[in-house]
Amino acid sequence: MLAIVVSRADEASVHIGEQLLDIADWTETVDDSRPDADGGGTVYRTDGAQLREFEGRHLELEDVAEAFEEPSLLVFASKHAGETDELLTAHHTGNFGEAEYGGESGRFARAAPNAHRTVVHALAAHAPESYDVGMECTHHGPTEVGVPSMFVEVGSAEPQWRDPAAARAVAEAILDCRGVPADAPAEDGHRRQVVGFGGGHYVPRFERVVRETDWAVGHIGADWCLDALDDFASDHQYEAVVERAFAASGAEYGLVTGDHPELVDTVESLGYRVVDERFLRETTGVPLEFVDAAESAVEPVSEGLRFGEAARDADEWRVVSLPEELLAEATGIDGDAVRSWVEANTLAFGTEQQGTVVTGPVVLDATTDRAAMVDALADVLRKRYDSVERDGDELRAREQRFDPGLADTLGIPEGPKYGQLSAGQSVEVDGRVIDPETVHSERIRCFTL
Repeated sequence: MLAIVVSRADEASVHIGEQLLDIADWTETVDDSRPDADGGGTVYRTDGAQLREFEGRHLELEDVAEAFEEPSLLVFASKHAGETDELLTAHHTGNFGEAEYGGESGRFARAAPNAHRTVVHALAAHAPESYDVGMECTHHGPTEVGVPSMFVEVGSAEPQWRDPAAARAVAEAILDCRGVPADAPAEDGHRRQVVGFGGGHYVPRFERVVRETDWAVGHIGADWCLDALDDFASDHQYEAVVERAFAASGAEYGLVTGDHPELVDTVESLGYRVVDERFLRETTGVPLEFVDAAESAVEPVSEGLRFGEAARDADEWRVVSLPEELLAEATGIDGDAVRSWVEANTLAFGTEQQGTVVTGPVVLDATTDRAAMVDALADVLRKRYDSVERDGDELRAREQRFDPGLADTLGIPEGPKYGQLSAGQSVEVDGRVIDPETVHSERIRCFTL
């Protein structure tokens, strides 16, 4: 059940609450077991959601989930204040350093990465035309909520807090979270969730991850948060805070922006994996179990592993090496054609030069054999060679080439006539007509398969 918290101390929250009540059918009951200021009094219920009002400010409401009946996700409908004009935003709560605005120092509320991803997309779908949609780092309390939670906000000043269209967009996005799990589904013990580190307060890199991949983002420590962590924590506390950020995000992966070697060492020493944006993009849609297996069998994504179009359906598979000389020759002739075939017909493959050049090995499914790969490379060779034939474990490529030595024996001067003969045109020298085949010799290249 989705729990929605409206604060009477927050003008924007009140307006979002009004829009929430307007766009869904709610039933009203009275809860006399709690003070009206603490979520008692009138309680609003609709399919999959419950709304309660509180007197205090959101960031001071600790253990607020206790007011609701078995919530699985809690959303604070709130305002955003800043120098960002019209903005709809969402973020998780906690403190990497000293708690200046609610909550405890060095502690975090349980994030809702999957639901947060849903609400960012929903805000984009519902936002009025003049409003941007963004994400923020983790930067204030509360740190004890009781269930996974997040803030969904309208900002950034009084005109926007009072804007019915903005409040309605936030209300619709919040209700779009009904029935959405807080966490991404488990895949072989893993989840597509990361903790973010580095960058500015409004975290554009992590927003790209949420918008453009199937990964979700939990807590985010912007650069200023990491500075606050440095000021707050001893060595032991530093490690403990980082560990809490991962635990409160339900994540095993960390995405680090900028130069933070001590942080990277700490994350890895805790047993979590530091990945880059390329990893998240490459693995989008690919089962994490297969990602792990392919990285072990070929190489890590960071070193060049790339996934083919069929990787999302990987079942039975095997690793196959490629004929190095044949692959190199085909790549030199038409590297794009080689890459396109491999991407369309393999599950995964090794590369170099930032993923642009296929090197192998490749991972094939049960329906594709190595011979098909060899045939594809042979087809690329035919763009340059006159004939390409397979003979057992060998591929022979033949071509007729202009031979300057033969031309010299016939007294043909270097210059334009060389170019004409090389291009297959006859030339006249001292009254003699020289046909191109006269000065061409056959070249054969053999490739071991």
